[in-house]
Amino acid sequence: HFFEAKCVFIPKFQSPLMLQKSDGGFGYDSTDMAALKHRLFTLGATRIIVITDYSQADHFAMCNTAAAKIGWLETQKKSKGIIPRLEHIGFGTVQGEDGQRFKTRSGDTVRLVDLLDEAVSRMERNLHDRIADKKASITTEQVPSVAAALGYGAVKYFDLNRNPTSNYKFSYDDMLNENGNTAIYLLYAHARLESICGKAIDKHNCNVDDLIAAKKEIVIGDAYERNLAFQLQLFADMVEETLEDLYPCHVCSFLYKTSGMVSVFLDKCKVLGTPEMESRLLLCRATAIVMRQCFDLLAIRYPMRI
Repeated sequence: HFFEAKCVFIPKFQSPLMLQKSDGGFGYDSTDMAALKHRLFTLGATRIIVITDYSQADHFAMCNTAAAKIGWLETQKKSKGIIPRLEHIGFGTVQGEDGQRFKTRSGDTVRLVDLLDEAVSRMERNLHDRIADKKASITTEQVPSVAAALGYGAVKYFDLNRNPTSNYKFSYDDMLNENGNTAIYLLYAHARLESICGKAIDKHNCNVDDLIAAKKEIVIGDAYERNLAFQLQLFADMVEETLEDLYPCHVCSFLYKTSGMVSVFLDKCKVLGTPEMESRLLLCRATAIVMRQCFDLLAIRYPMRI
């Protein structure tokens, strides 16, 4: 019973938060509330985000409500002039293609390092095949580093490109697809932009870095140029949205839409050897810079050549 225990009763929850048990002991309720108080009053945090398995959502909702009920948030408002934001993000379960919790054939939990190693191994084989078919812009010696960037990036992107509370099915074929909404597709799109800038130097003696230094301007004259330029302008709005609800899938969606517009732009608007070459090279570089910023936000490394 709760007669001698120190509890906080929260509306809409049957059981209270138990700050101290009747025998004088402390549990998770105690330590999480102590951590919350430390972050508010010692660290002076104005926004606290806790990330755990989604099954802990009710527990942290109770902790956050208790902090308000006790008066901690109002106290901080008086001293800092702002009510601290207390938030919880729950992540879903990774499932196998059979829809069950992802495990090895023996029933053991799959280690993340094994998933990453397998993704890298598959990308190494893919890159060696591309080199053999003369479809790659890298050497055999560069394969390990590029495969690592692609493989690790593919796993990260596959995980981040969804509502974090949702369960999802883990599939190497899906995440390593070069044509779908995957990191592989996005990284190839970025490398294509940089490849065009490199060819401009080799074949047309036109260095986009020199154009930037000379403060040359982008001149928008085509609808496909305009669509891509407008998309880049939405970058700041995407960041603001992500900061508000903390869903990295917004960054992924922005990257994917940008890459699609890159593909259409490059198919419809010739860059090299045209009167618009300088302006279009600048647009290519601007797009690559925005894409790299998105990759940085997702902690995905980007090879300049693939």
